[in-house]
Amino acid sequence: MILQALTEYYQALEREGKIDAPGWIKVKVSYALCLAVDGTLERVDFMQTEQPRGKKMVLAPQSISLPAPVKRTVGVAANFLCDNSSYFLGIDNKGKSQRTQECFAACKALHESLLKDVDSPAAQAVLAFFRTWDPQEARENPALQEHLDGILAGGNLIFRTAEGFVHNDPTIQQAWENDYNAAGAGPQGICLVTGAMGPIENIHPSIKNVAGAQSSGAALVSFNAPAFCSYGKEQNLNAPTGKYASFAYTSALNHLLADRDHVFRIGDATVVCWSRNAKPAYAALFEGVAFGSAVPSYTESDLRGMVKSLCAGQPVIYQEDKLDPNMDFYVLGLSPNAARLSVRFFLHNTFKGFLDNVQAHYRRLEVVRPAYDKFETLPLWRLLNETVNQNSRDKSPAPDLAGEVLRAVLLNTRYPATLLNGVTLRIRAEREVTRGRAAILKAYYSKLSETANRENPDIPKEVLQVSLNPDANNIPYTLGRLFSVLEAIQESANPGLSATIKDKYFNSAAATPAIIFPVLTNLAQKHLKKLCSSNRGLSIVYDKQLTELFSKLDGTEYPARLNLPQQGSFQLGYYHQTQARYQKKEEPKHV
Repeated sequence: MILQALTEYYQALEREGKIDAPGWIKVKVSYALCLAVDGTLERVDFMQTEQPRGKKMVLAPQSISLPAPVKRTVGVAANFLCDNSSYFLGIDNKGKSQRTQECFAACKALHESLLKDVDSPAAQAVLAFFRTWDPQEARENPALQEHLDGILAGGNLIFRTAEGFVHNDPTIQQAWENDYNAAGAGPQGICLVTGAMGPIENIHPSIKNVAGAQSSGAALVSFNAPAFCSYGKEQNLNAPTGKYASFAYTSALNHLLADRDHVFRIGDATVVCWSRNAKPAYAALFEGVAFGSAVPSYTESDLRGMVKSLCAGQPVIYQEDKLDPNMDFYVLGLSPNAARLSVRFFLHNTFKGFLDNVQAHYRRLEVVRPAYDKFETLPLWRLLNETVNQNSRDKSPAPDLAGEVLRAVLLNTRYPATLLNGVTLRIRAEREVTRGRAAILKAYYSKLSETANRENPDIPKEVLQVSLNPDANNIPYTLGRLFSVLEAIQESANPGLSATIKDKYFNSAAATPAIIFPVLTNLAQKHLKKLCSSNRGLSIVYDKQLTELFSKLDGTEYPARLNLPQQGSFQLGYYHQTQARYQKKEEPKHV
């Protein structure tokens, strides 16, 4: 399914001229060897250019469309018209002269094989270069001296003549394409992607730009041990993929990963998304909605309006493209695993289907927010940050957690228990219920009740509200509200305290109320008495609040222990009551 979707994406890109044809691929090039008609090396041109890298401009190789390179392992394998100094010049800085000689010989043989029948001055110049070049004297060649260190460092080289770059010569291009499209001596079979009979690719091209993977690229499809093989087949013949499909899916995936502005890190996963018709507007809108990325030229209200229309099944115009709500859309997450890639998740739905699920997720997250919090919605990265100690050196969320949460959001399934555990641990450690943590508690238990088709008695719907529910009679929720009022009384009576009852008793009050609340209520009476002498009016307000909350307890004994859902009710009650305290005076409020 993944390979098929990527192949279809490649075909859509190719129809629009946005990707290289089969046999061609973008390669990073640092230097050009400028040849005379007789093959003499006249000079070396520096090909690197200034490119943005974060906030800086740095020198980096140019990406040029060139004949697709082979995938190297430990053996000697030459590339056509583009390679490093070991193959083109027979020299390097690795100190293995025998191997460099073999590399140069292999490169010479390849070019002689492909260019021998090509009637072109550029082809003849390249052939003459390989016939006359002496690797033994290469280091002393005056044309190399200016850039010798950079060349030996491993940058890719290409050929150039007075008429231009050799790879742009039409006759040479045709010679390469004829060779690439030839069936060759490889095994024939039915491609599992296209269903067509043809040559099967033994080693698939590498996938690059996956965070944490090898810079030279990693394999998405590979078999390297007998345990992975069947019926006597070796390597990728166990998953027979045609030469065309192998090139198509790897080119499409590399195309997606090369666009740094539309690649996201979720935990250890590198995430890309695309539509079947290859229109970038789909991914741009989805990324803004699902990942909270910046969407230039559009306001929050614009986005909400477009998402609302799409969720209603109505097409919208975005970035000059008409978005079809029923368009197939894909989300792929890849993680590094040595020289290979593992698929964290691969999700397929209509564009509308994904947006519906994301909007349902945001509705579950809705909770009253502090005045200083300017985020109308909580993007995924903020939710994951709520599970991490922000004072630690490594502020990355658990790798598995990130992928599981994203999968739950996009598929509209239960949130992973690890999300709840992570948030609970942070609340216990920091004794702080932030907006994000309150939102996660609310969303987790809301979704749990949806999927179970019944209300959780320990954290009922009357608790799972956006803001304070003064009519709720849930005992843990009321105790959370009560703790917030007790904290406010202490702060009013003793302004500037370095440590409050929240710092000392929040966790134990949430877990064992019967032990802690008698102590806190006793303490509150002393604080009220002190407050009465300085601010009698405020003292009366707090006394009324206590009376109201104690009446909801209805003379029942404090629970000896609260389980995890009940502690969630307690924490939500505390958060709601605390936020109600800071509402603007002109707004109706319950304190």
